[in-house]
Amino acid sequence: MDTTTIAPPVKPAKKLYTYQESDIATLFQKMEQSRAPQRLLYQLPTGGGKTVIFSEIAKRYIQKFGKKVVVLTHRIELCRQTSVTLKNSGVNNKAINSAVKKIGEKDDYTCYVAMVETLKNRIKDGQVNTDAVGLVIIDEAHHNSFQKLLGTFKNATIIGVTATPFSSDINLPMHKNYSELIVGEPIGSLIAQGFLAKPKTWRYDVELNSLKTGVHGDFTVSTSDALYSAPAMLELLLHAYEQHSKNKKTLIFNTGIFTSRAVYQLFIDAGYDCRHLDNKTPAAERAEILKWFKKTKGAILTSVSILTTGFDEPSVQTVILNRATNSLTLYHQMIGRGSRRLPQKKTFNIIDLGNNTDRFGEWNAPVDWKYVFANPEQYHESMNSHTEYESHGIPAQVRSKFPNTLEVLFDVQEAHRLALENGLKPKIVIRDSLRQHALMCADNAETITDALHLSDELDKEINWRIKQYAKCLGKVTKNYTDWLQDDYRAKLRILIQKIMHRRELLAVAK
Repeated sequence: MDTTTIAPPVKPAKKLYTYQESDIATLFQKMEQSRAPQRLLYQLPTGGGKTVIFSEIAKRYIQKFGKKVVVLTHRIELCRQTSVTLKNSGVNNKAINSAVKKIGEKDDYTCYVAMVETLKNRIKDGQVNTDAVGLVIIDEAHHNSFQKLLGTFKNATIIGVTATPFSSDINLPMHKNYSELIVGEPIGSLIAQGFLAKPKTWRYDVELNSLKTGVHGDFTVSTSDALYSAPAMLELLLHAYEQHSKNKKTLIFNTGIFTSRAVYQLFIDAGYDCRHLDNKTPAAERAEILKWFKKTKGAILTSVSILTTGFDEPSVQTVILNRATNSLTLYHQMIGRGSRRLPQKKTFNIIDLGNNTDRFGEWNAPVDWKYVFANPEQYHESMNSHTEYESHGIPAQVRSKFPNTLEVLFDVQEAHRLALENGLKPKIVIRDSLRQHALMCADNAETITDALHLSDELDKEINWRIKQYAKCLGKVTKNYTDWLQDDYRAKLRILIQKIMHRRELLAVAK
């Protein structure tokens, strides 16, 4: 019989935190409430200790019910790591991968860790008695590759585990395979309790019009490579790094190998210590690069589709999203690589060069996962609406509220060009735009209150103008753009009140 050798040494099981114990208790309570096998989905953020939790569930289940447990993973690295974590928890297990051609009838393993396709083949060969399995745990359950096997375990309770209970295929929603979602500790709470590092996000507006969506719903590699390997984008990346991450250990995520290699060359030419890693990198070289990254202060590692799962390096100080994605799961996985907390690391940086924060919201913002689970189609539509580029123009219903104003548009880019041409400071553009908006409100209102209400109608137009102004300035973070918008609105209200008050005084004087 061919067995899988586990290289890492067995360590004592980690002591569970209060929230982990609570979630395990909830899952067992759910299992015991029903006589029939259940299908439960458990959500916990990246860094919350999902593998430790489901390893403990496996151990307690075997002790309590005396039935076999199967843990399913989708990558060989996760298969190995999960097997080791289970062994550390005291669970006698065997990893079933392509090297294991036969499972002996006299195997006394209480738990198996398996890759989906390999297990499917072993079941087909009659080597696995699925009727004897009482519990199936699915790691990274949002992947759809697992669904084909679920029906073969007739007597088993299914527990799917994921950080994002949102299917990678919108046509296969998770609520069709799981009856209930159990939500774990949110990211904000894990940060507040000191389990995760607090993020500082730096966002840059990037024109994504050239990106095309592929058959699987995410942006294609070819269009992403064309955009992110362009000189202007490489220059923006280097600028963002030097502004917000210089000399910090940095992980850069890209869509394509071509871009990642261009990024590697960019940083090498700039005199920085950088390496490139992708799924074609030989295993020995990959191990050497990861060892270098771990021990090198200020190291920069640019990568493609290799470090989003199964990679844990707590010393990462900055995560750069040098790509755009439509995948909520990938967004959380990439950022999660930098969120590990250390005694000397309480914060980390996120540099977003793909408008991903606009698409999905701040990484640590509260998410109603039960709503996402129950209404995936609506959630999918709301995400898409955040990224649609609308042709600019003031809607007719808004325009109709300013009948006394002849010209409601303002060409920010032209005003900026003229200001520079005449040796004036760029902020004069904001001054002139503010004055036009204030007059629009004042000219179409009888009272200060009415004029201030009219200013609320200009919200989208204000956002548009500030966005155009930020583009004129060049390498401006989204954080600064947000501040400009808030500052603009505050100044607009003050200016409206001054104009209206002045007019009231003139009317009284007459």
